[in-house]
Amino acid sequence: MLRRRSQTSVDDTPVPVDDPKPQGKGRPTPKRRDAEGKRRQYVSAPKDRKEAYRQMRAKQAAEREKARQGMLAGDERYFPVRDKGPARKFARDWVDSRRLPSQYFLPFSLLILLATWVPWPMAIRAQVLGYVVTIGWPIMMIGVLFTSVYVAWKVKKLVAEKLPGESVKGVGFYAAMRALQIRKLRFPPPMVLPGGKPVPPKRGR
Repeated sequence: MLRRRSQTSVDDTPVPVDDPKPQGKGRPTPKRRDAEGKRRQYVSAPKDRKEAYRQMRAKQAAEREKARQGMLAGDERYFPVRDKGPARKFARDWVDSRRLPSQYFLPFSLLILLATWVPWPMAIRAQVLGYVVTIGWPIMMIGVLFTSVYVAWKVKKLVAEKLPGESVKGVGFYAAMRALQIRKLRFPPPMVLPGGKPVPPKRGR
């Protein structure tokens, strides 16, 4: 007679994919399709073209918002190509840490424009226009031209000295154009205050 072999009970409990315990005897190795199925995240397919378009719009809006928040936080991964690189960052910080005459170009232009629109009496209006044409505009344009040339030359020189491995092509013009913008409208937003101190983080960021 053949002796009846004793059968060992096998634990059929499924093993989690991230189970830290080693697979020992008595516990079957989980099948690959079961493990992959647990990792897979199912996405509901759109019911029709309208639903697919809505999902695409929502995804694009989320990506744009993520990029906007990244740019506001100073993350270069989300910057346009023209704003990337150590040389461009140095130019931005150099301009943003100073109060330059050219940054008042747009406010001064708006002020002059408003002054010409005010319904002054004819005698006063002639004087206002005379001051604007003969004094205001020439002083403003000379100041803007001088500041732009100086900023472009200075930033280009400093980049060549402090960042010898970086290209200085276009960095002077980049700095001069930023110096023409109103501080609050500059983008990427300034990371330093006038004087060189870092901009304090906003609450909730």
